[in-house]
Amino acid sequence: MNEPTSVQSRNAASPAPIRNASAFGAPMEWLRSEIDQLFENFGPTSPSFFNFGRQDNTVPSPAIEFVEDEKSYKLTAELPGLTEQDIELSVAGDALTIKGEKKEKSEREEKGVLISERCYGSFQRQVALPADVDQQAISAEFKDGVLHVTLAKDENVPSRSRKIEIGKG
Repeated sequence: MNEPTSVQSRNAASPAPIRNASAFGAPMEWLRSEIDQLFENFGPTSPSFFNFGRQDNTVPSPAIEFVEDEKSYKLTAELPGLTEQDIELSVAGDALTIKGEKKEKSEREEKGVLISERCYGSFQRQVALPADVDQQAISAEFKDGVLHVTLAKDENVPSRSRKIEIGKG
């Protein structure tokens, strides 16, 4: 009588042998073992349908650019598909917080079938503010999916700071 043969797994990360269908006595058991192995290969560091291609399970945050000139800092955040009503900008302590939520819904009819699609998602991003930002002089504009935030520098900060001499002990 022939013994069932084993075949080596195609996944290098899981070198344990798997058996062919005849070893289980039923094709459904073989199929289940293949599906189980497929799900075992999905993990928090592997892109998959279940975590939408992200390498972790964190909430995505917008790309930003932060630049400085003589009188202010300029923050630019890319927020495509959002409107100013979808965005909340706040400052607390030494952090600027950008929050947003996208709600998208579309319905169309094709060949007598109603197709309805909905997409929801939210994000939050905090940016640490430099010590010389005048929190009362922060302004923002939103145009064409780009948020522009101007953070004026506090002119009194240099007079409030001083160098401390270190003596020999």
